[in-house]
Amino acid sequence: MVPLKSEQDLQIIRQSAQILTKVMRRLSKVIREGVLTREIDALAEELILKENALPAFKGYKGFPATVCTSVNEEIVHGIPSERRLKSGDIIGLDLGVKYNGYFSDAAVTLPIGIIPAKVKKLIQVTRQALAEGIKEAKPGNHLLDISAAIQRYVEKNGFSVVRQFVGHGIGTSLHEEPEIPNFGQPHQGLLLEKGMVLAIEPMVNLGGWEAEILDNGWTAVTRDGLPSAHFEHTVAVTEKGPEILTE
Repeated sequence: MVPLKSEQDLQIIRQSAQILTKVMRRLSKVIREGVLTREIDALAEELILKENALPAFKGYKGFPATVCTSVNEEIVHGIPSERRLKSGDIIGLDLGVKYNGYFSDAAVTLPIGIIPAKVKKLIQVTRQALAEGIKEAKPGNHLLDISAAIQRYVEKNGFSVVRQFVGHGIGTSLHEEPEIPNFGQPHQGLLLEKGMVLAIEPMVNLGGWEAEILDNGWTAVTRDGLPSAHFEHTVAVTEKGPEILTE
């Protein structure tokens, strides 16, 4: 059973999401050519702790960092390092916050300097695919209505959705039921109800959808080596429709 949140629960998740949004905006401002990904990670942790919150990812199943920094062909779970960003790169920042026992989760993909037009379109389409999925997160719809909307928009624009990684429920645990794939048939799956909180996160590849994991056991990359983009919001299902908490 997917846990439904009370208004009190939702209020704390909103606070967690507000902290996350504040931190993500600050991180986005420091993303530029020459920055080391480990510097992004250090700043993320510093900012979260200043808000009397905790990094959700650090130590989670052994993950060694606060923020996932996924560059170019890295889809998700990129580990911050001595890697220096350069013009033409894109970087996905995936970050989670725990505040008063409740989690929030968000991701954004950003360009470094001048990037190719097709990669710029990849970022734009992935961002809009998230918006298309969120529109379907309302009571009475089915879970895969979200998935189908994402897949339909992505494939209409000539890109592919990653199959191995999915969105998820979120609340007192970072990953709760249900899993939310980014592909599927509409009108299928769990019936959405008021009080559900979902982390919806399309991961979209320029080339094929296939992925593989690097030897570090975490970082997923595209099998064909082409770029990938990732956007995510924490979204509450309310009687008025979807409420985006991380914006």
